[in-house]
Amino acid sequence: MPELSVPELLDLDRRHVWHPYGPMPGRQEPLVVESASGVRLRLADGSGELVDGMSSWWSAIHGYNHPVLNEAAREQLGRMSHVMFGGLTHEPAVRLAKHLVDMSPDGLEHVFLADSGSVSVEVAVKMCLQYWRSLGRPGKQRLLTWRGGYHGDTWQPMSVCDPQGGMHELWTGVLQRQVFADPPPVEYEESYADHLRSLIERHADELAAVIVEPVVQGAGGMRFHSPAYLRVLREACDAHDVLLVFDEIATGFGRTGALFAAEHAAVTPDVMCLGKALTGGYLTLAATLCTSRVADGISRGEVPVLAHGPTFMGNPLAAAVACASIELLLGQDWLAEVKRIEAGLREGLAPAAKLPGVREVRVLGAIGVVQLDHSVDMKAATGAAVREGVWLRPFRDLIYTMPPYVTGDADLARIANAVCAAAREG
Repeated sequence: MPELSVPELLDLDRRHVWHPYGPMPGRQEPLVVESASGVRLRLADGSGELVDGMSSWWSAIHGYNHPVLNEAAREQLGRMSHVMFGGLTHEPAVRLAKHLVDMSPDGLEHVFLADSGSVSVEVAVKMCLQYWRSLGRPGKQRLLTWRGGYHGDTWQPMSVCDPQGGMHELWTGVLQRQVFADPPPVEYEESYADHLRSLIERHADELAAVIVEPVVQGAGGMRFHSPAYLRVLREACDAHDVLLVFDEIATGFGRTGALFAAEHAAVTPDVMCLGKALTGGYLTLAATLCTSRVADGISRGEVPVLAHGPTFMGNPLAAAVACASIELLLGQDWLAEVKRIEAGLREGLAPAAKLPGVREVRVLGAIGVVQLDHSVDMKAATGAAVREGVWLRPFRDLIYTMPPYVTGDADLARIANAVCAAAREG
């Protein structure tokens, strides 16, 4: 196909490409990105560059076109881009599993590599259900979570997303009915802790697991909550024979100011889901980690295998880049960079609190959120950010940023100005 002009690309895009969370054909014309480097997206129409305030949906923590990650991909391409994982193994996947076990909370010893974050949650749920079946307790098949959560767009993850007001409300009555606690408060409240304990105790005989996003609820509303609730869940799950799953797809690899949000509470879950930043935003890859208790329980069952095997499981190209991304992260003072970003966002977003229509401004680690008292005007808010030279992707009543960790102070200030401008006009 000959090289296409921007108008030709946009015409073909509108006729054939179905974008996420959008109708077909689309109603808003997307921006065409020609290339990306550092924290900048170069637009194909020649209008210039945009500072990326989203880390490409929270994944590109090292920015774009990074020489270390590029070299890891090139070197692995020279060996093999893919080989099936059934009956075979290879160094990139083994190294990656060792990295994840070494850096994750103590006790998580086994790694199942999957294709995407949503699939990692599917695998986590399957692990928990099969664990109890293997132990002769097939009635433990429901999940408990709290409202305001988001765990992905495939079937089981949709069932534990917020059932009211969330993007999956359409499937009410079709999805399995799970057990929902109230949304977690920001600060610790003993009454809410009792609410969690009571629900777990009441439903213990039918609960396979509790699954939550620790400390930060992501696409369900960008809410923060006290890490103390994670300890409450751990203690209640232990007391009533229920497994505990942490979905760290959005929070993993330093985003909250800890390598994993579970560390804020010094808690180890039975199962943990990872994705997004795992490969530094280069390739799709996810992982489900579990304890020996879970793995041994499944392996002693009537069906002693976890019957799940994606075609591209353990893809060596993705695994090699993930290893390089982890080594790059741990080889620098990532915590200092996240704290620098946190301080910059606190200062830069403070003026937004005084804007009409703003309900709350909140910052944690490399996450900055402005919540409005109304639904965002996507076109107006996005346009305002672009005029400031920044790419943002607001949703619902939220204008937020999760910048790459390599974002410099000047670009961070620009991102904060763009968030404020979007809040003002959106």
